Amino acid sequence: MTDDDPVRPLALRLPIVTGTDGQPYLGCGAVVALLRAIAESCRTLADDPDCDLDSAAAAFDYEADALECRAIEYTRRSG
Repeated sequence: MTDDDPVRPLALRLPIVTGTDGQPYLGCGAVVALLRAIAESCRTLADDPDCDLDSAAAAFDYEADALECRAIEYTRRSG
């Protein structure tokens, strides 16, 4: 991956399952992986003197949006 490659959200790689109630769920392991990725991002950004916290927040919003879109997709599939 180069700096010119588009960034794919981590959330696109998390396994989502649809419960018997039709709702999308992440397993505990996937949630742990997501939280660890967020923690690692925070550590990386903390070490960057040029870091803009608004940009960091935007990156987390990007991940949240990607995960929310996938959740909606899974909910629609089960309906």
